[in-house]
Amino acid sequence: MNAQEIIRSLEAEQLKEKLPTIYVGDTVRVGVRIKEGNKERVQPYEGTVIAMRNGGINETITVRRIFQGVGVERVFLLHSPKIANIKIVRRGKVRRAKLYYLRDRVGKATRIKQRFDRSL
Repeated sequence: MNAQEIIRSLEAEQLKEKLPTIYVGDTVRVGVRIKEGNKERVQPYEGTVIAMRNGGINETITVRRIFQGVGVERVFLLHSPKIANIKIVRRGKVRRAKLYYLRDRVGKATRIKQRFDRSL
């Protein structure tokens, strides 16, 4: 067994099976595990998926939201143990793979049309 096969088998153990199918433009609610002292809680982070990267164990999504008038982007490693759950709130209808142009837009200009042909 060579090194690549060993790495692949270790990564296969870490992969999550019950992940929803996420597309760029979707509005998602990501439950992030936060440890405060010796307690642990799940904090929801809701926003629009503006980018997806890679596949397999290194798959990430970039989620953008507006918090107190400031745009906040966060990159989540999908198969990380820090991610408790991912819920799709609504599907977005977009025509490109990366929505970085939303960074330059403010207010109602950041709206994305809803898509009804894909289920939640």
